[in-house]
Amino acid sequence: MSEEINIQETAAAETVAETISQEVLENLVTLKKGDTVKGTVVKIEDNQAYVSLGYKYDGVIPLRELSSVNLENAAEAVQIGQEVEAKIVSINDAKESLVLSKRQIDSPRAWDELQAKFENGEAFEVAITDVVKGGLVADVGVRGFIPASMVERHFVEDFAAYKGRTLKVKVKEIDRENNKVILSAKDVLDAEYETQKKQIMETLQPGQVLEGKIQRLTPFGAFVDIGGIDGLVHVSEMAWQHVAHPSDVVAEGDSVKVKVLKIDPSLGKISLSIKAAQPGPWDSANGQFNVGDIVTGVVKRLVTFGAFVEIAPGVEGLVHISQIAHRHIATPFEVLKEGQEVQAKVLDFNPAEKRVSLSIKETEEAPERPEREQREPRAPRAPREEKTNLPPVENMSFNLGERFGDKLSKFK
Repeated sequence: MSEEINIQETAAAETVAETISQEVLENLVTLKKGDTVKGTVVKIEDNQAYVSLGYKYDGVIPLRELSSVNLENAAEAVQIGQEVEAKIVSINDAKESLVLSKRQIDSPRAWDELQAKFENGEAFEVAITDVVKGGLVADVGVRGFIPASMVERHFVEDFAAYKGRTLKVKVKEIDRENNKVILSAKDVLDAEYETQKKQIMETLQPGQVLEGKIQRLTPFGAFVDIGGIDGLVHVSEMAWQHVAHPSDVVAEGDSVKVKVLKIDPSLGKISLSIKAAQPGPWDSANGQFNVGDIVTGVVKRLVTFGAFVEIAPGVEGLVHISQIAHRHIATPFEVLKEGQEVQAKVLDFNPAEKRVSLSIKETEEAPERPEREQREPRAPRAPREEKTNLPPVENMSFNLGERFGDKLSKFK
């Protein structure tokens, strides 16, 4: 008898405990549509995430309600164990359906935060969720767009590798009514660059020789990175010889040695030289040429008084007009043209004064002169008679009359 009573009492106690537990569970959390709740992500599927709220059953956040940007997988927005805040979109206890929206909580809060960041010029980090035509998309509580021109300080051809990366950005433009947020990573990089540039410029001195890397080429020169900041090597400072375009000498990515020529902190400009960091052509030519040597060169320039001939890269010598040809010429253009290869003899070589005197005609045999025509010999002159005293005039008349009297009588 006592055993039956104990069994009945035990069963009654269990029934009461179950009833109390069910009531506690039901009353533990009371929810309704529109409520804001906090919970922990306990399960993730491709298109949704499950959140434990301490309710009778878990809530579900569909993929479209996880973020303001397009997602391919719920794992891109949340992780298991992460605490999230969401709004109840719908609830149906009969079907044990509890739909939540993380986006509806994040979005209004994000607009306020973004507006404050915009006004303060604050830089902050964002995760790149997508690469689209024209730029990148970031989840900042709302959809943030980074135009291609605002991603880096340099041109980027392919942005595929940027998906999933974290970038530091500033709010460039915000328009809440049109749901538009423009972000810029370039503005952050520019500000960091200017700060770094100012610090480095304070340590630079003209004459310093540094290692650098070619960043980009332009028709007028090359920009070289010298430790986080860029300096310009003008095309005239690329090499000792004439350079038509920087690409004739260097390529982007090349490591080069440069010499600091000038620093202008007020304009933020640094002038560099590649050729000044290398031995000059006259230094290299010292000892290479001697007086009397026959050298091969190229006519670089023609002037009225002669021709400049390059006999080594950057080393030009003058062939005076009198040393161009054995015959007389009015101008060098009569026998030479620019780009012509010639041989010349070194008449004088002075690397200290950067002067070379050359002769083209000294390398050529002088032409033979034509023989002069022989003149007929002159007849020998008759010997001069000795001077005698002339007879008196009257005697001359007499003699003439006596000699030519018969002929003179005709004129009487």
